[in-house]
Amino acid sequence: MKKLFIPLMLMLLLVISACSNDTAKNEGKSTPKENKTETITYESENGPIEVPADPKRVVVLGSFTGNVMALDVNLVGVDSWSKMNPRFDKLKDVEEISDENLEKIIELDPDLIIGLSTAKNLDKLKEIAPTVTYTYGKVDYLTQHVEIGKLLNKEKEAQAWVDDFKKRAQDAGKDIKAKIGEDTTVSVIENFNKQLYVYGDNWGRGTEILYQEMKLKMPEKVKETALKNGYYALSLEVLPKFAGDYMIISKDKDIDNSFQETDTYKNIPAVKNNHVFEVNMKEFYFNDPLTLDYQLEFFKEHFLAN
Repeated sequence: MKKLFIPLMLMLLLVISACSNDTAKNEGKSTPKENKTETITYESENGPIEVPADPKRVVVLGSFTGNVMALDVNLVGVDSWSKMNPRFDKLKDVEEISDENLEKIIELDPDLIIGLSTAKNLDKLKEIAPTVTYTYGKVDYLTQHVEIGKLLNKEKEAQAWVDDFKKRAQDAGKDIKAKIGEDTTVSVIENFNKQLYVYGDNWGRGTEILYQEMKLKMPEKVKETALKNGYYALSLEVLPKFAGDYMIISKDKDIDNSFQETDTYKNIPAVKNNHVFEVNMKEFYFNDPLTLDYQLEFFKEHFLAN
């Protein structure tokens, strides 16, 4: 009996062992599939980089927050300028961070970081999550949105918005020129940090719409000084030489704007003719789709007002 019992026990142990091994193998096969994050290869300025195909926790260090928001991708951290934009109310619960807040960024556990090529600590940021940077102005503002669309695996959505926006902006430009005249000039002025600036055609503040899409004219003095670098610092005394027939004043109401109380400013023809449109600097600063849509509606409303 004992001789028969021992082989039976050995057979039973072998069966149990085999079942256990099969179970372990199956579990081993299923676990990676459940945890694996799908990726795509994005061709960045610095070469190909593997990024999430469907990013869920994005940190933006720079001026691209509105681009990400427009493509309906979740943000967990953004820069201070984005946080102070009153039109970006969806960022209320999003953390304010900078390229120096490495510990806070680590705590946010991002799966993708987007920033400017001038950002600090890039090597350390790349250790936290795939990090893609852009050089501001290297491509035009609409191509920039399509690039971010590619990065977020939403190129079709980005391109569709660009095509629609260009048509809307160019149509509005035709209507505005028909009303104010083909040769009428427009300038964009900002008072920032106790310094006046005039802007070219690619530095936010609505300049891309006015000059690139609507084809409105800038004063010759602006063209000579601000077109190449995007902006030009000037003194109050020379402001009249840079003032167009219409002026867009990008203004922060919380700072000293006493230049508008001077005779030099009040005697500018655009001021005398009530051709000055004041905008909230914090709302007009960027050139992302959300801001551009707002800027376009503002220009249509003010230029075409009866």
